[in-house]
Formats: sequence, structure tokens, C-alpha cells
Amino acid sequence: MMDSRHRLQQARAQAGYASPSDAARALRDINKNTLISHENGNRPLSRKAAEKYGRLFGVDPGWLLFNGGLGADGAEAAPVHLAPSPVTVDVPIVSWISAGELGSQEGVVNLSDYPTIPTADLEEGEWIALRVDGPSMNKISPPDSIIFVNLRDKRLVTNGCYVIADETGRATYKRYRPNETPPFQPASYLDIPPPELEGAITIIGRVKRSMIDM
Repeated sequence: MMDSRHRLQQARAQAGYASPSDAARALRDINKNTLISHENGNRPLSRKAAEKYGRLFGVDPGWLLFNGGLGADGAEAAPVHLAPSPVTVDVPIVSWISAGELGSQEGVVNLSDYPTIPTADLEEGEWIALRVDGPSMNKISPPDSIIFVNLRDKRLVTNGCYVIADETGRATYKRYRPNETPPFQPASYLDIPPPELEGAITIIGRVKRSMIDM
């Protein structure tokens, strides 16, 4: 009968990682040396570690720790697979001033300098988060909402929401309505006029998620 270290090896291999090094390269939450120590039995597998490996490899932590007993034919039970965990990324929360600087060729914003918010299930892209101030988009994002902006998605889609900047570097969050003037309009329950934008407009990125803490 396999012990916990062999079940861990099996879970890692069935998750598609041929070696601990492969798993460590693909999953930033894994330390290669720790995984090797767990797999070769030099370090006992704790409940906390089993929960972590179970989440990353998609198996029941209890199976890793204790096995699932024997089947009717006397064979060892198969691993209990769970749904894959969503990929979480740390998205920098920047200021509106910094968002405006992203639209300037001279502006250099080091996103690693900002605090981050962990967020799951974002599509591939380069993301920033902004905290909404004011009611001009309250149909979609009430004040104090956090919006997630994909800096790589600058395609204009009717009724899509975008963070934009004008030539003064002022950034704003509006909905794209190509048949209106200007084409970037509020989406508010209040009677709020459209922004007064100066010069050429730069698309900072498309807003793909809005959330607010309850």
C-alpha cells in the first residue's frame, strides 16, 4: 500500500508535472526543495501541506494524508480529484494619476511599487485595479468599487467600459458609445454630463470586472 509520499508523487504526476522541478516552475506556490523533501519522505506531510498540495494538484487532501481505504477487490482506492482551483494573480492597485501616466509616452509607472489585491479568474493580460471615486458610472460601478483594467485590451467595443486619458494626462472611466458626442459617456442613474476631454484620447485599457465589498 502506498504511503503519503507516494500518493503525493502520484498526484503531482497525474496533474501533469513530470518532476518536482516542473511543478515548481509552473506553480509559484510550490517550493521545489520542500516538495522533494515531502516526496522522498525526509519531511512528514502535515495537514497544512496536504491542503496546499491538494489545492494545487486537484486532489482531496485527506487522500494524500490518509488514503481512501481499499476497494471491494482489495486494491488501493484511487485519488479523489477535485475541481481545479482558479488561478489567482496579484493585481496592483494604482491611483488615477498613475493611470493617466500610463497613457503618456514619457510617463513610466513601475507597477511593482503599488500594493496589490489577489484576484482569481482573470483572462490573460496585464492588469491594474482602480478604486472608483464618484457616481458617474454607478449603473455599473458604485462609488468605492474596484475596477480591473486590462492594459492589453484596447479594442473599442460598443458599450464596452474603458479607462482613458486625454492629452493633459487626466484619466477617467467611461462607457464607449460611438454614436454619441463625445463617444465616452457616463453610465449613471444621476444626470451627469460627459467628461470634458482635451486633445487626443488614449485608451489605457478595457474594464473587464467591477466589484465592491459588502
